[in-house]
Amino acid sequence: MSRPSLNDLTAFVVVATHRSFRRAADELGVAPSTLSHTMRALEARMGMRLLNRTTRSVSPTEAGFQLLARLQPALASLDEALESVAAFRGGVAGVVRINAPRVAAALIVRDVLPLLSQRHPDVIVDLVVEGALIDIVAGGFDAGVRLVESIPRDMIAVPLTRPLRFLCVASPAYLDRAGVPTTPDDLGAHRCIGHRLPSGRLYRWEFERDGQAMTVETAGSIILDDEDLMVEAAVKGLGVAYVAEPAAAAALAVGQVREVLAPWLPATEAAAVYYPGHRAAPLALRAFLEVVREVSKLG
Repeated sequence: MSRPSLNDLTAFVVVATHRSFRRAADELGVAPSTLSHTMRALEARMGMRLLNRTTRSVSPTEAGFQLLARLQPALASLDEALESVAAFRGGVAGVVRINAPRVAAALIVRDVLPLLSQRHPDVIVDLVVEGALIDIVAGGFDAGVRLVESIPRDMIAVPLTRPLRFLCVASPAYLDRAGVPTTPDDLGAHRCIGHRLPSGRLYRWEFERDGQAMTVETAGSIILDDEDLMVEAAVKGLGVAYVAEPAAAAALAVGQVREVLAPWLPATEAAAVYYPGHRAAPLALRAFLEVVREVSKLG
């Protein structure tokens, strides 16, 4: 049996990890049909089936799983070896793919990217804004952003923000018209701007006081899945919005909205950039994280 090429083995790892020729082809920059032909040629060269294929899915065979388990650390070690000498070329370069919710993405654009661009102009940040909690490895991302409490234990976390407050805000005109709620129970008499989560369910507003936690199911005439739009709706007098403080900061600063129910808001949470702990971070990602650490200390 002739030895398969490194490119063919790398392609197999990507297909087996994504379990999709289309997503693997997108990552590798080739056509799905080309990738399928490459996998069949690899199987013929090795004399065994590595992938089970149906019209809807692809998954490794038992032999494929065993090969994948051996190849992943080997390719990670190879990447680490290449990264160890990358500095000798005289500068940091490469693409960093980041998955982040909109509020965190705005902080990255505002605080991290200007300094990163100044220090490492050849580093490209591919920032995908998405509210859903995804598997960043399966999605082909180098890193993601989440609240610290929701980051998987096998990931390495680098703080991006100080603890974030969540606020209830409404426009002065709305509060003059509808009254100021003083307890979460008062929200039953108010129009509340609903928050549709990526899972499809409506977010139940969380409150806490004197160690007692409570949640409130809200009702109103509008439901949104974007915090910036929720703040804009509050500015227009459509009701009360429950959002992270950075989303409402600009509107609060100029008096377009006012905070309500402040004593009832729960303890704050911090957001962090996280990345897989089982493989070496590429040089471009390390440069990005270095700036994140510096910015978070300044903030």
